[in-house]
Amino acid sequence: MARVKYNSSDIDLMARMMRAEAEGEGKLGMLMVGNVIINRAKAGCLDFKDLRSISDVIYQVQGDNYSFEAVQKGNVFYQRAREVERRLAEQTIKYWREHPSKYALWYFNPYGECPPTWYGQPFAGQFKEHCYYEPEANTCEGAYRW
Repeated sequence: MARVKYNSSDIDLMARMMRAEAEGEGKLGMLMVGNVIINRAKAGCLDFKDLRSISDVIYQVQGDNYSFEAVQKGNVFYQRAREVERRLAEQTIKYWREHPSKYALWYFNPYGECPPTWYGQPFAGQFKEHCYYEPEANTCEGAYRW
């Protein structure tokens, strides 16, 4: 059973996002980015209360800008999703979760050391250049549900 509802367009959009945000970090890095997308769609808390779909997550605007750099800069649309990214996206939607992105709602590349908190939430771990942050359990129970 899938972790969130999805269709073929969602797979393609998520695959493009995963590639744009983490292609340089290999398959595992792209899976971790995909996991954050799914976690946000499931969380129902904090900045992610009104997100109900993969598209809602990817096109979310916070402040005056899109949440993801790939959408802000447009490079999410520069490349079509290849079959390998489509398979990774579907894998993440259906079952994949792994530390440090297992419960993470945020990630970023600081071009240096990972700060101990991000948006007031604790550091969960690092994979290559990306730092991952998960919410305090008492602030977002939805992030910790399957």
